Order: sequence, then C-alpha cells, then structure tokens
Amino acid sequence: MFDLSPLYRSTVGFDRLAQLLDNAGSFEVPAYPPYNIERVGNDEYRVTMAVAGFGQDDITVEVKQNTLTVSGKKADKTEAKTEFLHQGIAQRAFERRFQLADFVQVLGAELDNGLLHIALKREIPEAMKPRTIAVTSGKSEPKVIESKKAA
Repeated sequence: MFDLSPLYRSTVGFDRLAQLLDNAGSFEVPAYPPYNIERVGNDEYRVTMAVAGFGQDDITVEVKQNTLTVSGKKADKTEAKTEFLHQGIAQRAFERRFQLADFVQVLGAELDNGLLHIALKREIPEAMKPRTIAVTSGKSEPKVIESKKAA
C-alpha cells in the first residue's frame, strides 16, 4: 500500500486521480472477455472486446459519471438444451468497467464478426483549453490631462 498523503498536499483538484490510485490495488482485474484499447487519432480512442457468441441484443453499453460499463448476458432460450461434447466458446455473463478521463465522450458501439468496437473521443470545451495571457509592463506612460484656463 502506498502513502498518498504527499500527493494530497501538493496538488489541487486531483482527488479523483488519488482515489483511483488508492483503489488500484484493491481489486482483481477480470480476464474475460479480452479487450484492446487503441489510440486511433490525437483525441480519438477505440475499445475492442472479443465477445464471440454474443449478439447485439445480448450486449449493453452504458456510460455513467465517467465510467463506461459493458455487460453481456445471453438470453435464455426456451429451446431444448444442446448437449456439448466440447464447449470452448465461453458464453457466460460478463461486466467490464472502464474509467473515462474528463471530457471523453462515447461516440458509438458496433458489433462486427464477434468483436465489439466502442469509439471514444476527448472533446475539451473551449473554456478549458489553455490560452496565452498577454504580459504587460508595470510602468505605463503618464497620461496628459488638458486643462483650460479660467476666464
């Protein structure tokens, strides 16, 4: 366990980051289903998950408070159960969570050949982008005030 108190003393507004670091060692990362996270542009990303055996109606993609949750559950079929001699394709229910950075938006999700692709884009509002502040000197030219003579 790491002591993060020096981080709290020297930063402002990074409470969420510190909480993520605190929680990082406290849980096990599930291995199913496997996934990739790719950078496809400067501010564009894609999460690809291998979800073989799941249809588009079996998968739910939800975003809530900077957390992307992908879950899958096979619909119960009323048909006669098939007897497998070997079942290598896992069809168990899953839930995978991803913490999204601030200003990351989910653009869409597409299921293609057993792979679920989720498109993400970071869109920083104009007010949050860095801006240059002009620096002026402390000395200014004296102002000349015109006065009229009294008559």
